Amino acid sequence: MRIQQEQKQAAALKAAEYIRDNMVLGLGTGSTAYYLIRRAGELVKAGMRLQAVATSRSSEKLAEEFGIPLADINEVSRVDLTIDGVDEIDPNFEAVKGGGGALTREKITAYYSEQVIWIMDHRKQVSRLGAFPLPVEVLPFGWHLLSEKIHGLGYAPILRVENGQTFRTDNGNYILDIHSPSPAGYRKLSDLLHSYPGVVETGYFPAVCSRIIVADSSEVLVIENKK
Repeated sequence: MRIQQEQKQAAALKAAEYIRDNMVLGLGTGSTAYYLIRRAGELVKAGMRLQAVATSRSSEKLAEEFGIPLADINEVSRVDLTIDGVDEIDPNFEAVKGGGGALTREKITAYYSEQVIWIMDHRKQVSRLGAFPLPVEVLPFGWHLLSEKIHGLGYAPILRVENGQTFRTDNGNYILDIHSPSPAGYRKLSDLLHSYPGVVETGYFPAVCSRIIVADSSEVLVIENKK
């Protein structure tokens, strides 16, 4: 666990080198993003002028703790750079996110960003998406019928529970974690799920990133998405 945290920190510190003065910075959510937020706070303390948009309430609290000025995403004209972690990513830069429950806000922030950097330890790189379940944010109203519909397609959706209670996103919604992915892959599954009433967003992220930064025990790699 200590080695993994060191790798996450190394990837975050490398990503912080892309932060520039006067940027509007999208702050990700999760254990890897924590190190990025802490470093951004150090840059602000050293005199860098930043404004941040957070993808979750937990990241908002971290930003406040580290002295990073925050803005509502509806009050900014742009997001220059978003830096966030992933749960899985394949060689085509397609990713699964949402283990921390912030997938909808993460996707919105990434979509409207000029640049996106995904940061990770090397375990998150996979040859094909599927080991990590696909998180799907759904409305509480009708979630059980929706779950049964998905189950009827041959999948195994599981309502996310945390500390004995149904997990709620910052948007007040539930999350279904879908196991047993189809051989067709998460892209087609995500497209299908978007056609169902009650589905807010899925944790499938197309290749929206500008680059990924991957740390292992010996080095930190920056891999550009040339497409």
